[in-house]
Amino acid sequence: MTMECTIREMQDYDWPRVSGIYEQALLEGISTFATVCPTFEEWDKAHLKDCRYVMLADDMVVGWCAVSPTSSREAYKGVVEVSIYFDKAFRGMGLGTKLLDHLCRESEAKGYWCLFVNILSINTASINLHKKCGFREVGYRERIAKDLFGVWQNTIVMERRNGIS
Repeated sequence: MTMECTIREMQDYDWPRVSGIYEQALLEGISTFATVCPTFEEWDKAHLKDCRYVMLADDMVVGWCAVSPTSSREAYKGVVEVSIYFDKAFRGMGLGTKLLDHLCRESEAKGYWCLFVNILSINTASINLHKKCGFREVGYRERIAKDLFGVWQNTIVMERRNGIS
């Protein structure tokens, strides 16, 4: 089976599929400390309007990424936090690398100089994905929060510096 994959800007009408993918991650409990999916309005307010992308396989959204501001202070306007999620049926195919590479290139073109992410240390697939795309470990937070199942988890803080000086 051949699958045609494309990346495009996320549209509001993608929300049902985007939120469905996020809900999969919530149930797995290794990608986020959140326990409920936000409404579109809540999600839209928390994420920047640019650098929102979806990956389509045969015209179906199978993954998405977006960035959030890390601070409202002007000095940090180029520092953003990355979110990237994939439908579990489409993981391990190299699609995450393509989507995250795309986000890295586009974020640099839009003037963001530092991408960062907090990853649960048990999510080795996500850690490896980010390493492949030029992120490096810059911190470790021990027992920072409890997951969906009430278990204390550690996070790895990673960042990627874009070539903006």
